[in-house]
Amino acid sequence: DLVESGGGLVQAGGSLRLSCVASGLPFKDYVMGWFRQAPGKEREGISSINSDDDATVYADSVKGRFTISRDNAKNTAYLQMNDLKPEDTAVYYCAATLRGQGTQVTVSS
Repeated sequence: DLVESGGGLVQAGGSLRLSCVASGLPFKDYVMGWFRQAPGKEREGISSINSDDDATVYADSVKGRFTISRDNAKNTAYLQMNDLKPEDTAVYYCAATLRGQGTQVTVSS
C-alpha cells in the first residue's frame, strides 16, 4: 500500500513537501516515482529515484524546482516542490516499481 500526503493550497512561488509511505512491500528494493494528473490532461511522470544507487530522474517541467528523495528506514519517499507554478496544479501520485536485473540490448550499425 502507498499513502501520499502533504498536498494543499499554496501561492505561486511557494513550496510543498509530499510524502509517500509504503507498507507491505520491501521498500528498499523498489524504484519510487511520482507522477501527476491534471484535469483534462494526460498523466505525467515527473520524477523517480532508484532503489540501489539513489539515482534520480526528473521531467523537464520540474527540473531544478523539485527534488525527490527516499528514507528506506522509514519506508518513505518524498517530493520537495519549490517555486511552484499554477501549471503544477494536479493530483500527485507516488508509485513503487520493482525493477528487474535488466537485459542488454545492443544495436549494431
